[in-house]
Amino acid sequence: MAACKNDTGKLSEIHGEQLPINASIEETDSISSFVEPYRNRINQVLDSTLAYAPKSLLLDDGKRNTSMGNLMADIVFSETAPIFKSRTGKDLDFVVLNYGGVRSIISAGNVTARNAYEVMPFENYIEVVELNGSAVRKLINFLAKASRRHPISGIQIITDKDQSLESVNIQGKPFDESRNYYVATSDYLVQGGASIGFFDDVVSVTDTDYLLRNAIIDYFKKVDTVQAVVDDRFIQLDK
Repeated sequence: MAACKNDTGKLSEIHGEQLPINASIEETDSISSFVEPYRNRINQVLDSTLAYAPKSLLLDDGKRNTSMGNLMADIVFSETAPIFKSRTGKDLDFVVLNYGGVRSIISAGNVTARNAYEVMPFENYIEVVELNGSAVRKLINFLAKASRRHPISGIQIITDKDQSLESVNIQGKPFDESRNYYVATSDYLVQGGASIGFFDDVVSVTDTDYLLRNAIIDYFKKVDTVQAVVDDRFIQLDK
């Protein structure tokens, strides 16, 4: 009978110890030798030149839009539009990203896959959300009043000096609040990340199964020269 006793015991105490990991820890030669060929191969892939940037692309070189933000939004548009079209038969209208999601600039010189990892270190996927006109109006108002330069593509916003809307064009046509629009963005924002209120009311969501980082790398592979400028996609007038 004793052999059948179900005694799980009781936890009475837990001990913990913090083990710092720093430069004082010596390498283990056998492990280092084992890892070295894999490390070398990864570095070779990440550091191979994919394109060239004649000038640095920055996140602070414009009042309401930036060269780096414009590049990111334009990449998402160009790489996502054909995928969305093939899966749904519909056209992508515009792109909205968040300023904080672009984690690095691209310096002048050779552009590599490592740059893509620096710009987008997160495992974020591109999604296309369908918004009704009222939700798009809310989104546009948010962008107009925002203090940060959130990247956009396919849409032009013009405000007065007090950030009140003057005009909005989407794909070269005046914004029409009576219709729905398809907007490419990050799944992080669709799921409510950053608490910025971009997409509170969504009609539908289309997954692209496409990592933002992979879109960047694919774009780099297609072009010889990576360049973008501050332009008129978002203008705040002086009066």
